[in-house]
Amino acid sequence: MRKKIEKSDAEWREELTPEQYHVTREKGTERPFTGDYQVTEEHGIYHCVCCHAPLFENEHKFEAGCGWPSFDRPLSSACVEEQTDSSHGMQRIEVTCARCNAHLGHVFPDGPPETTGQRFCINSVALDFHSGE
Repeated sequence: MRKKIEKSDAEWREELTPEQYHVTREKGTERPFTGDYQVTEEHGIYHCVCCHAPLFENEHKFEAGCGWPSFDRPLSSACVEEQTDSSHGMQRIEVTCARCNAHLGHVFPDGPPETTGQRFCINSVALDFHSGE
């Protein structure tokens, strides 16, 4: 990953929609089943909506039925960072963009057992799909 990107709240607010800002900078969550990015066969890479770093490959996306895009792994382990999240009265693992610290979602150990067993449950407003990459 390249050098960390640091911007002021005002800069992020200017560049992002209110929902993107709320999710990525304030650790919010979009409502389930309201976002984009249904499972398709299309080849491409999902990038961070804040800094445009490549994060997830469409080939590793699967239908989890949870209401958010789900992947069994990031593009590489260097793309994302994981930290403990004790908010909302539960213990979870938060996933953030390694380049700009944008909140992306959470990772759970209930993904496809035939691959990684992980489910990276990611807010669609935190992603930008680049078809054909």
